[in-house]
Amino acid sequence: GDDASIEAAGAHLIASCGLEALIATRSEDGLSVIRSDTPPVHIPTQAREVFDVSGAGDTVVAALALGLAVGLTWPKAAALANAAASVVVGKRGTAQVTPDELRAGGGSALEGRMTSWKEAATAVRCWQQAGLVVGFTNGCFDLVHPGHVSLLAFARRNCDRLVVGVNEDASVRRLKGPSRPVHDVAARATVLAALKSVDLVVGFGEDTPLALIQALQPDVLVKGADYTVETVVGADVVLARGGRVLLAPLINGQSTTDTIARMNDKHR
Repeated sequence: GDDASIEAAGAHLIASCGLEALIATRSEDGLSVIRSDTPPVHIPTQAREVFDVSGAGDTVVAALALGLAVGLTWPKAAALANAAASVVVGKRGTAQVTPDELRAGGGSALEGRMTSWKEAATAVRCWQQAGLVVGFTNGCFDLVHPGHVSLLAFARRNCDRLVVGVNEDASVRRLKGPSRPVHDVAARATVLAALKSVDLVVGFGEDTPLALIQALQPDVLVKGADYTVETVVGADVVLARGGRVLLAPLINGQSTTDTIARMNDKHR
C-alpha cells in the first residue's frame, strides 16, 4: 500500500529467495527497485492516460531484460521498463513499443515544454500508429482567458491527443502590432503545456500554421466558430486525408485585445 510496505516485502523476498534484486510493478504508482546492498528506488509512472493495461507486465519484463542485457544498472533498466510500459498502456489492446516511441515517451517525455517540429511529428506518428486520434489547434495565446480554455477543452473532447501550435514572438508582432506579445513564446508555451487538455505545444514562426499542419498531419483540426470551415488554414490538408475540421463555440466578451485595452484604460 505504500513505499515502506513494498520495501519490507521486497527485502523479505530477497533474503528468503536469495535474489539479486526485485522489481515491484505498482500500477499507477510506477515501479520500485529493491536491492539488499543499495537504497530502494521508486520510479513514478509516466502515463497520462491509460487505454488498456493488457501486456503491460510483459512489456516491463522485456524492457527490463533488454536494459540489463546491454549493461544498464538495475535502476536505469527499470526506468527503461517503466517508460516502455507508459507507452503500451496508452494504446488499445496488446501492443509493441518502437524506438521512436521510447525517444518521444509516447509524448509524455515532451510534456511541459515547447517541442520541436521533428519531436512533435514523431509523437504524432506514434500516437496515430497506436490508433489514437490526434487533434490540432493554434493561436497566439498571449493572455490565456476562458475563451482559450473553452476552445482547448472542446478540441480535446474531440480527439485522444491535442497538439497546440503557438505563434512565435515575431509572428505575433506582425499580426497584432509592435506592443505584442505581452508574454514571450516560452512563457506562453509554459502556460499552455500546464493545461490538462493540452498534450504538446509547438511553436511556429510563420503567420499561419499551414506548414506545421502539413508536417504533423493531424486527424482533427479545430478553430473558433468565428471562422468557417472554408477559411480555416490547413482545412484542405486535414480533409484530404479523411480528417475532420471542427468549429468550437465562442464565449462572448473574451478577447486578449479587449482585455489589454481595458487594462490600459484603467491605468490612464
